[in-house]
Amino acid sequence: MVIDKIQIVEALLFASDTPLNGKKLREIVPEAGTEKNIKKLISQIDEKYEKQNSPYKIIELAGGYQIVTRDEFATWISKLYKSRSKSRLTRKGLETLAIIAYKQPITKVEVEKIRGVNADGVIRTLSERNLITIKGREKAPGNPLLYGTTDYFLEYFGLNNISDLPKLKEIDELLKGDSKFLESLDQVALDQMLPETLGLNSMAENQQTNNDETKENVDAHIPESDTELGTDNTTEIEDIDEDDIESPKE
Repeated sequence: MVIDKIQIVEALLFASDTPLNGKKLREIVPEAGTEKNIKKLISQIDEKYEKQNSPYKIIELAGGYQIVTRDEFATWISKLYKSRSKSRLTRKGLETLAIIAYKQPITKVEVEKIRGVNADGVIRTLSERNLITIKGREKAPGNPLLYGTTDYFLEYFGLNNISDLPKLKEIDELLKGDSKFLESLDQVALDQMLPETLGLNSMAENQQTNNDETKENVDAHIPESDTELGTDNTTEIEDIDEDDIESPKE
């Protein structure tokens, strides 16, 4: 049997239970060429599945590639795994994860300020489940740890990169504009899902305000002052060694 590089790449994608990126595939199969060429090989495999009316397809997930079953087969597959118990995130876990995802990098104190409650336990749980990780330390008194999402977070929610997260304004409009969807929810559930409940509404409003102000300046051809142009409100982050990382305490 003659084995070619496209078959090797397909076998690796099939055998892996996590997404494989071009760099990893190139390390395993150097004869496959550059990452750009590997992407072409993967496209050929996916086209073959499409032509054969295969139940499989290849998607880009968490910065890599993975073979998955098509949506049409979800009914039967869900029956296969019906007996498996799946641990789900609690409401407070989802709230905290949403805050970190949209405002990362962010400190535990900032999360607690938004939620209004202690976040030690939920941050520890999210860290143990590999949904968030320590990204560095903020240059502030005490050098607090900064948290952000992981690649597994992207995989868990079916995202290729963090920019694929829905915009807060889009979520707000969806929840308030879909009458049929609203009718399927009770008021308590609806209130819990709105961005302002998660403390994220102010960020969306600030972003819209900044966009409007920028547009007005451009339309009126009003130049900003040197002081305004030199303002830097970005968070300073310094690299840390693994030995410096401490697990959050209760």
